[in-house]
Amino acid sequence: MLTIENLEKELKNGTLQSLYLLYGEEVFLLESSIKKIRSLFGEAIKGINYISIDETNYNELIADIETPSFGYEKKLIIAKNTGLFKKEGKRKNAELAHIREKINTYLKDNIEIVNTSVVLVFIEEEADTKQELYTTIDKLGVICKFDYQKPLQIEKRIQAICNGYKVTIEPATLRYFIECCGTNMQDLINEIRKLIEYVGENGNIQKEDIDQLATKKLESVIFDLTDSLGKKNIAKALEVLKNLIYAKEPLQKILITLYNHFKKLYLVKLSIRFNKNIMNSLNLKPNQTFLINKYQTQANYFSERELKDILQNLRDLDSDYKIGLIDLQIGLETILCQYCYIK
Repeated sequence: MLTIENLEKELKNGTLQSLYLLYGEEVFLLESSIKKIRSLFGEAIKGINYISIDETNYNELIADIETPSFGYEKKLIIAKNTGLFKKEGKRKNAELAHIREKINTYLKDNIEIVNTSVVLVFIEEEADTKQELYTTIDKLGVICKFDYQKPLQIEKRIQAICNGYKVTIEPATLRYFIECCGTNMQDLINEIRKLIEYVGENGNIQKEDIDQLATKKLESVIFDLTDSLGKKNIAKALEVLKNLIYAKEPLQKILITLYNHFKKLYLVKLSIRFNKNIMNSLNLKPNQTFLINKYQTQANYFSERELKDILQNLRDLDSDYKIGLIDLQIGLETILCQYCYIK
Protein backbone atom coordinates (compact mmCIF):
# COMPACT_ATOMS: atom_id res chain seq x y z
CA MET A 1 0.00 0.00 0.00
CA LEU A 2 1.29 3.44 -0.92
CA THR A 3 0.96 6.49 1.27
CA ILE A 4 -0.81 9.52 -0.20
CA GLU A 5 2.51 11.36 -0.37
CA ASN A 6 4.27 8.51 -2.25
CA LEU A 7 1.40 8.17 -4.71
CA GLU A 8 1.47 11.92 -5.36
CA LYS A 9 5.24 11.73 -5.85
CA GLU A 10 4.88 8.88 -8.37
CA LEU A 11 2.24 10.77 -10.34
CA LYS A 12 4.25 14.00 -10.23
CA ASN A 13 7.20 12.10 -11.70
CA GLY A 14 4.99 10.80 -14.52
CA THR A 15 4.75 7.20 -13.34
CA LEU A 16 1.41 5.67 -14.31
CA GLN A 17 0.52 2.16 -13.13
CA SER A 18 -2.07 -0.12 -14.75
CA LEU A 19 -4.10 -1.06 -11.67
CA TYR A 20 -5.22 1.14 -8.78
CA LEU A 21 -7.54 1.00 -5.79
CA LEU A 22 -8.02 4.44 -4.25
CA TYR A 23 -10.33 4.82 -1.28
CA GLY A 24 -10.97 6.76 1.90
CA GLU A 25 -12.50 9.86 3.48
CA GLU A 26 -10.17 12.58 2.21
CA VAL A 27 -12.11 13.16 -0.98
CA PHE A 28 -10.26 16.27 -2.16
CA LEU A 29 -6.83 14.63 -2.24
CA LEU A 30 -8.32 11.48 -3.75
CA GLU A 31 -9.99 13.44 -6.54
CA SER A 32 -6.77 15.39 -7.10
CA SER A 33 -4.89 12.12 -7.65
CA ILE A 34 -7.56 10.94 -10.09
CA LYS A 35 -7.17 14.18 -12.06
CA LYS A 36 -3.41 13.58 -12.24
CA ILE A 37 -3.97 10.02 -13.45
CA ARG A 38 -6.32 11.24 -16.17
CA SER A 39 -3.86 13.96 -17.15
CA LEU A 40 -1.01 11.44 -17.43
CA PHE A 41 -3.20 9.09 -19.44
CA GLY A 42 -3.83 11.77 -22.04
CA GLU A 43 -6.72 12.05 -24.47
CA ALA A 44 -9.73 10.03 -23.31
CA ILE A 45 -12.81 9.60 -25.49
CA LYS A 46 -15.80 8.09 -23.74
CA GLY A 47 -16.86 4.78 -25.23
CA ILE A 48 -13.60 4.45 -27.18
CA ASN A 49 -10.64 4.57 -24.81
CA TYR A 50 -12.46 5.74 -21.69
CA ILE A 51 -15.05 3.67 -19.82
CA SER A 52 -16.99 4.58 -16.68
CA ILE A 53 -18.11 1.75 -14.38
CA ASP A 54 -20.38 2.01 -11.33
CA GLU A 55 -22.76 -0.15 -9.26
CA THR A 56 -25.11 -0.54 -12.22
CA ASN A 57 -22.68 -2.07 -14.71
CA TYR A 58 -19.76 -3.57 -12.76
CA ASN A 59 -20.60 -6.93 -14.35
CA GLU A 60 -19.32 -5.51 -17.67
CA LEU A 61 -15.83 -4.78 -16.36
CA ILE A 62 -14.06 -7.84 -17.77
CA ALA A 63 -15.65 -7.38 -21.19
CA ASP A 64 -14.57 -3.72 -21.17
CA ILE A 65 -10.99 -4.70 -20.36
CA GLU A 66 -10.92 -7.14 -23.28
CA THR A 67 -12.59 -4.84 -25.83
CA PRO A 68 -9.88 -3.09 -27.92
CA SER A 69 -9.48 0.69 -27.57
CA PHE A 70 -9.66 1.27 -31.30
CA GLY A 71 -6.86 3.54 -32.47
CA TYR A 72 -5.37 3.98 -29.00
CA GLU A 73 -2.64 2.13 -27.13
CA LYS A 74 -4.55 1.84 -23.86
CA LYS A 75 -7.97 2.29 -22.38
CA LEU A 76 -8.76 4.16 -19.15
CA ILE A 77 -11.40 2.45 -17.01
CA ILE A 78 -12.69 4.32 -13.94
CA ALA A 79 -14.74 2.02 -11.69
CA LYS A 80 -16.28 4.29 -9.03
CA ASN A 81 -18.40 3.26 -6.04
CA THR A 82 -19.14 -0.18 -7.44
CA GLY A 83 -19.72 -1.71 -4.01
CA LEU A 84 -17.26 -4.51 -4.85
CA PHE A 85 -15.02 -3.67 -1.90
CA LYS A 86 -17.63 -3.11 0.79
CA LYS A 87 -17.55 -5.24 3.89
CA GLU A 88 -20.51 -7.59 3.68
CA GLY A 89 -22.80 -8.26 6.59
CA LYS A 90 -24.73 -11.42 7.33
CA ARG A 91 -26.95 -10.92 4.28
CA LYS A 92 -24.55 -11.30 1.39
CA ASN A 93 -25.32 -10.20 -2.14
CA ALA A 94 -24.82 -13.40 -4.13
CA GLU A 95 -24.50 -11.67 -7.51
CA LEU A 96 -22.01 -9.13 -6.19
CA ALA A 97 -19.94 -11.87 -4.55
CA HIS A 98 -19.94 -13.89 -7.80
CA ILE A 99 -18.80 -10.92 -9.91
CA ARG A 100 -16.16 -10.01 -7.32
CA GLU A 101 -14.76 -13.54 -7.49
CA LYS A 102 -14.75 -13.47 -11.32
CA ILE A 103 -12.89 -10.15 -11.39
CA ASN A 104 -10.42 -11.38 -8.81
CA THR A 105 -9.67 -14.54 -10.79
CA TYR A 106 -9.44 -12.61 -14.05
CA LEU A 107 -6.94 -10.12 -12.65
CA LYS A 108 -4.74 -12.90 -11.25
CA ASP A 109 -4.81 -14.92 -14.50
CA ASN A 110 -4.61 -12.02 -16.96
CA ILE A 111 -2.50 -9.32 -15.35
CA GLU A 112 -0.34 -9.17 -18.52
CA ILE A 113 -3.42 -8.17 -20.54
CA VAL A 114 -4.31 -5.53 -17.95
CA ASN A 115 -0.78 -4.12 -17.92
CA THR A 116 -0.58 -3.82 -21.69
CA SER A 117 -4.10 -2.70 -22.56
CA VAL A 118 -5.70 -0.65 -19.74
CA VAL A 119 -5.32 1.69 -16.82
CA LEU A 120 -7.92 0.41 -14.37
CA VAL A 121 -8.77 2.62 -11.39
CA PHE A 122 -11.15 1.49 -8.65
CA ILE A 123 -12.45 4.39 -6.53
CA GLU A 124 -14.36 3.59 -3.35
CA GLU A 125 -15.48 5.26 -0.14
CA GLU A 126 -14.42 2.21 1.87
CA ALA A 127 -12.67 -1.11 1.27
CA ASP A 128 -12.59 -4.39 3.17
CA THR A 129 -8.90 -5.23 3.53
CA LYS A 130 -9.71 -8.91 4.13
CA GLN A 131 -11.23 -9.48 0.70
CA GLU A 132 -9.34 -11.57 -1.83
CA LEU A 133 -9.87 -8.90 -4.49
CA TYR A 134 -8.24 -6.33 -2.21
CA THR A 135 -5.27 -8.65 -1.61
CA THR A 136 -4.91 -9.32 -5.32
CA ILE A 137 -4.78 -5.62 -6.21
CA ASP A 138 -2.31 -5.03 -3.39
CA LYS A 139 0.02 -7.63 -4.97
CA LEU A 140 -0.46 -6.71 -8.62
CA GLY A 141 -1.16 -2.98 -8.52
CA VAL A 142 -1.32 0.06 -6.24
CA ILE A 143 -3.58 0.62 -3.25
CA CYS A 144 -3.76 3.98 -1.50
CA LYS A 145 -6.02 4.82 1.42
CA PHE A 146 -6.93 8.50 1.65
CA ASP A 147 -7.31 9.08 5.37
CA TYR A 148 -8.06 12.53 6.73
CA GLN A 149 -4.79 14.42 7.03
CA LYS A 150 -3.32 14.96 10.48
CA PRO A 151 -2.68 18.54 11.64
CA LEU A 152 1.04 18.47 10.82
CA GLN A 153 0.33 17.07 7.34
CA ILE A 154 -2.26 19.78 6.71
CA GLU A 155 0.17 22.48 7.87
CA LYS A 156 2.86 21.09 5.56
CA ARG A 157 0.53 21.18 2.54
CA ILE A 158 -0.69 24.72 3.21
CA GLN A 159 2.88 25.88 3.83
CA ALA A 160 3.95 24.35 0.49
CA ILE A 161 1.19 26.28 -1.32
CA CYS A 162 2.29 29.53 0.33
CA ASN A 163 5.93 28.85 -0.58
CA GLY A 164 4.92 28.23 -4.19
CA TYR A 165 3.44 31.73 -4.37
CA LYS A 166 6.36 33.28 -2.40
CA VAL A 167 4.10 34.15 0.51
CA THR A 168 5.09 33.63 4.15
CA ILE A 169 2.92 32.59 7.07
CA GLU A 170 4.23 32.01 10.59
CA PRO A 171 3.61 28.55 12.17
CA ALA A 172 1.36 29.99 14.88
CA THR A 173 -0.64 31.94 12.27
CA LEU A 174 -0.94 28.82 10.13
CA ARG A 175 -2.33 26.86 13.08
CA TYR A 176 -4.80 29.68 13.77
CA PHE A 177 -5.83 29.58 10.11
CA ILE A 178 -6.63 25.85 10.34
CA GLU A 179 -8.49 26.33 13.63
CA CYS A 180 -10.66 28.99 11.99
CA CYS A 181 -11.27 27.32 8.63
CA GLY A 182 -11.49 23.64 9.57
CA THR A 183 -9.66 20.61 8.21
CA ASN A 184 -11.42 20.08 4.88
CA MET A 185 -8.62 20.35 2.31
CA GLN A 186 -10.81 21.90 -0.40
CA ASP A 187 -12.03 24.63 1.98
CA LEU A 188 -8.52 25.30 3.26
CA ILE A 189 -7.04 25.62 -0.22
CA ASN A 190 -9.82 27.98 -1.30
CA GLU A 191 -9.27 30.15 1.76
CA ILE A 192 -5.45 30.21 1.60
CA ARG A 193 -5.56 31.19 -2.08
CA LYS A 194 -7.83 34.10 -1.15
CA LEU A 195 -5.31 35.25 1.47
CA ILE A 196 -2.37 34.76 -0.91
CA GLU A 197 -4.09 36.99 -3.48
CA TYR A 198 -4.69 39.60 -0.79
CA VAL A 199 -1.11 39.88 0.52
CA GLY A 200 0.53 39.33 -2.88
CA GLU A 201 3.96 37.99 -3.82
CA ASN A 202 6.54 38.37 -1.01
CA GLY A 203 3.69 39.22 1.36
CA ASN A 204 3.14 37.85 4.86
CA ILE A 205 -0.24 36.49 5.99
CA GLN A 206 -1.17 37.86 9.42
CA LYS A 207 -3.78 36.79 11.95
CA GLU A 208 -5.66 40.02 11.22
CA ASP A 209 -5.87 39.06 7.53
CA ILE A 210 -7.49 35.77 8.49
CA ASP A 211 -10.00 37.50 10.77
CA GLN A 212 -10.84 40.00 8.05
CA LEU A 213 -11.01 37.77 4.95
CA ALA A 214 -11.33 34.10 5.81
CA THR A 215 -14.71 32.40 6.00
CA LYS A 216 -14.67 30.87 9.47
CA LYS A 217 -16.43 27.60 10.15
CA LEU A 218 -19.47 27.81 12.43
CA GLU A 219 -17.71 25.55 14.92
CA SER A 220 -14.78 27.98 15.08
CA VAL A 221 -17.11 30.93 15.71
CA ILE A 222 -18.83 28.96 18.48
CA PHE A 223 -15.39 28.60 20.12
CA ASP A 224 -15.10 32.42 20.00
CA LEU A 225 -18.58 32.82 21.50
CA THR A 226 -17.79 30.32 24.26
CA ASP A 227 -14.53 32.08 25.07
CA SER A 228 -16.44 35.32 25.62
CA LEU A 229 -19.10 33.50 27.62
CA GLY A 230 -16.50 31.77 29.80
CA LYS A 231 -14.87 35.13 30.53
CA LYS A 232 -18.37 36.56 31.21
CA ASN A 233 -17.97 39.18 28.51
CA ILE A 234 -21.65 39.44 27.61
CA ALA A 235 -21.18 42.25 25.08
CA LYS A 236 -18.67 40.22 23.05
CA ALA A 237 -20.72 37.00 23.29
CA LEU A 238 -23.82 38.78 21.97
CA GLU A 239 -21.77 40.45 19.23
CA VAL A 240 -20.52 37.06 18.01
CA LEU A 241 -24.08 35.70 18.04
CA LYS A 242 -25.43 38.70 16.12
CA ASN A 243 -22.61 38.41 13.55
CA LEU A 244 -23.61 34.80 12.96
CA ILE A 245 -27.23 35.84 12.44
CA TYR A 246 -26.12 38.69 10.16
CA ALA A 247 -24.13 36.15 8.11
CA LYS A 248 -27.45 34.29 7.64
CA GLU A 249 -26.54 31.22 9.71
CA PRO A 250 -29.87 29.51 10.51
CA LEU A 251 -30.82 30.02 14.16
CA GLN A 252 -31.72 26.35 14.56
CA LYS A 253 -28.25 25.38 13.30
CA ILE A 254 -26.64 27.81 15.76
CA LEU A 255 -28.68 26.29 18.59
CA ILE A 256 -27.70 22.71 17.65
CA THR A 257 -24.03 23.60 17.21
CA LEU A 258 -23.97 25.47 20.52
CA TYR A 259 -25.62 22.52 22.29
CA ASN A 260 -23.14 20.03 20.80
CA HIS A 261 -20.24 22.27 21.77
CA PHE A 262 -21.30 22.53 25.42
CA LYS A 263 -21.98 18.80 25.46
CA LYS A 264 -18.36 18.24 24.45
CA LEU A 265 -17.17 20.56 27.22
CA TYR A 266 -19.24 18.54 29.68
CA LEU A 267 -17.72 15.30 28.33
CA VAL A 268 -14.25 16.78 28.81
CA LYS A 269 -15.11 17.48 32.46
CA LEU A 270 -16.29 13.90 32.95
CA SER A 271 -13.26 12.46 31.12
CA ILE A 272 -10.89 14.34 33.39
CA ARG A 273 -12.80 13.35 36.53
CA PHE A 274 -12.89 9.66 35.58
CA ASN A 275 -9.45 9.62 33.93
CA LYS A 276 -10.80 8.78 30.47
CA ASN A 277 -9.19 9.48 27.09
CA ILE A 278 -10.55 12.85 25.93
CA MET A 279 -10.02 12.17 22.23
CA ASN A 280 -12.07 8.97 22.46
CA SER A 281 -14.76 10.62 24.59
CA LEU A 282 -15.21 13.40 22.02
CA ASN A 283 -14.94 10.98 19.09
CA LEU A 284 -12.38 13.24 17.41
CA LYS A 285 -10.79 12.27 14.11
CA PRO A 286 -6.97 12.15 13.74
CA ASN A 287 -7.03 15.53 11.96
CA GLN A 288 -8.81 17.11 14.94
CA THR A 289 -6.31 16.38 17.72
CA PHE A 290 -5.45 20.09 17.94
CA LEU A 291 -8.95 20.68 19.32
CA ILE A 292 -8.27 18.77 22.55
CA ASN A 293 -6.39 21.65 24.21
CA LYS A 294 -9.05 24.13 23.07
CA TYR A 295 -11.84 22.04 24.58
CA GLN A 296 -9.88 21.56 27.81
CA THR A 297 -9.18 25.28 28.12
CA GLN A 298 -12.83 26.18 27.61
CA ALA A 299 -14.06 23.45 29.95
CA ASN A 300 -12.03 25.11 32.71
CA TYR A 301 -14.24 28.20 32.43
CA PHE A 302 -17.26 26.24 33.68
CA SER A 303 -18.19 23.91 36.51
CA GLU A 304 -20.00 20.65 35.77
CA ARG A 305 -23.17 22.11 37.28
CA GLU A 306 -22.97 25.20 35.05
CA LEU A 307 -22.51 23.06 31.94
CA LYS A 308 -25.46 20.84 32.89
CA ASP A 309 -27.61 23.92 33.45
CA ILE A 310 -26.64 25.46 30.10
CA LEU A 311 -27.40 22.19 28.30
CA GLN A 312 -30.79 21.94 30.02
CA ASN A 313 -31.58 25.55 29.13
CA LEU A 314 -30.72 24.89 25.47
CA ARG A 315 -32.93 21.78 25.44
CA ASP A 316 -35.79 23.74 27.02
CA LEU A 317 -35.34 26.53 24.46
CA ASP A 318 -35.55 24.04 21.60
CA SER A 319 -38.76 22.59 23.04
CA ASP A 320 -40.37 25.98 23.77
CA TYR A 321 -39.43 27.34 20.35
CA LYS A 322 -41.00 24.40 18.55
CA ILE A 323 -44.36 24.99 20.23
CA GLY A 324 -44.21 28.76 19.68
CA LEU A 325 -43.60 29.88 23.27
CA ILE A 326 -40.47 31.91 22.53
CA ASP A 327 -38.52 33.51 19.69
CA LEU A 328 -35.31 31.55 19.08
CA GLN A 329 -32.99 34.56 18.89
CA ILE A 330 -34.39 36.05 22.08
CA GLY A 331 -34.08 32.68 23.79
CA LEU A 332 -30.40 32.31 22.81
CA GLU A 333 -29.60 35.85 23.96
CA THR A 334 -31.41 35.21 27.25
CA ILE A 335 -29.39 32.05 27.98
CA LEU A 336 -26.12 33.89 27.30
CA CYS A 337 -27.13 36.79 29.55
CA GLN A 338 -28.31 34.48 32.33
CA TYR A 339 -24.95 32.75 32.52
CA CYS A 340 -22.90 35.94 32.30
CA TYR A 341 -24.75 37.52 35.21
CA ILE A 342 -24.46 34.51 37.53
CA LYS A 343 -22.33 35.54 40.48
